[in-house]
Amino acid sequence: MESNKYNKKYEEQYEQHWQKLQQALEQDNMEGFRNEFLDMHPYDQAMFFMEQTKAARLKIYTYLSPEEVGNIIEIMDDEKQRRALISEMDPRFASMVLAKMFADNAVDILSGMDKDQIASFLTIMDQEAAKEIKKLLHYEEKTAGSIMTTEYVATYKTNTAQQTMQQLKEQAPDAETIYYMYVLDDEKRLVGVLSLRDLIVADEDILIEDIMIEKVVAVSVGKDQEEVAQMMRDYDFLALPVVDFQGHLLGIITVDDILDVMEEEASDDYSKLAGVSDMDKPSDTALVSVKKRLPWLVILLFLGMLTASLIGRFEETLSQVSVLAIFIPLIAGMAGNSGTQALAVAVRGIANGDYEKQGKARLVLREGATGIINGIICGIVILIVIYIWKGKFYLGLLVGISIAATLFVATLAGVLVPMLMDRIKIDPAVASGPFITTVNDIISILIYFSMATVFMKFLL
Repeated sequence: MESNKYNKKYEEQYEQHWQKLQQALEQDNMEGFRNEFLDMHPYDQAMFFMEQTKAARLKIYTYLSPEEVGNIIEIMDDEKQRRALISEMDPRFASMVLAKMFADNAVDILSGMDKDQIASFLTIMDQEAAKEIKKLLHYEEKTAGSIMTTEYVATYKTNTAQQTMQQLKEQAPDAETIYYMYVLDDEKRLVGVLSLRDLIVADEDILIEDIMIEKVVAVSVGKDQEEVAQMMRDYDFLALPVVDFQGHLLGIITVDDILDVMEEEASDDYSKLAGVSDMDKPSDTALVSVKKRLPWLVILLFLGMLTASLIGRFEETLSQVSVLAIFIPLIAGMAGNSGTQALAVAVRGIANGDYEKQGKARLVLREGATGIINGIICGIVILIVIYIWKGKFYLGLLVGISIAATLFVATLAGVLVPMLMDRIKIDPAVASGPFITTVNDIISILIYFSMATVFMKFLL
């Protein structure tokens, strides 16, 4: 009860705060707006900002500094939304906003713009900031280089703890994280890492090389961002250094960037599992959605025609024992369900690296055994149900055996298809739910009617 009262009170205060902000904006009260707005959490600032009209946002740009606007934009997750905001600003102001953001976030925004826009912003931007952004823009998309930031704290192994602490104080305002300091040798190669805790408790005169951790986990600049996310998850790091082929430190990848990568990769895999080339966005038009979905639907249409032609081949069997048609949706549906379950397990296993840890053969055997056991149990159940319902033992036996065989084959297909795709360097998620379902429909119909032909003399 007390908690509900507190929440209600907080919501009322929040609403009043919001109304004061809106009132200050409408009355052109710059000082009042700044006092209220800058007192809010950055997330709340971003929410208020996005609820405004374009005219109101243009006014807010005149009230805030480029750094303050940059902080708002960095909170937002939608890159398309970020680019739209940058594009609506005065180009000079926008270039200053980008210069004040962390370089990796600025690159995320710029990489989706055309070359003329990028060149325009970089030309009028502060030279030092433009130089850092240009470096990151050269890296291939979805690699460690494309998501790393160059704002980090580094020191030399020959420095003392006191000297490093002084460096930390000087570099901290511009660094994305200060919890790790990266140790370099005279040729600027990464040779160690030092935590903030170790630096604080160390004697002032001790050399960094005496207290640093020498075994540094780092990633190459060309490593795929999904593999980087896996490493961050395995090691529970807040940041991961990025090096070139000679071991020179190029930048770091922070945990907030990895969370964005994980969300992006999960959305991408989910869209492919649904048979969509790219996840629809609320802003997409009907034609854009059609473009994303239609290719898969056309492929599945032709596969569906193959299923229909298979049934046509067994037309004579159906005409002799018409009751067989009743169980076609049941057989096909069970195959699709079992295949989709195995597909989800397989795609997740590949994404998480479980196959590398446990061995592919073991997982295939486990899924095969699962399919057999599930198939036998479901087969026995349907045999009993059909015998009680129709009073025909052999019909029940036919459907039961067909389901048992179908579940086994469908489960194996669900796990083997994505593994095969992964082997030939194709995204396993492309083995989408609709694709596996349609393929398993074909397999199940073939098994069912083949068994029906064998059982024909018992069914007539």
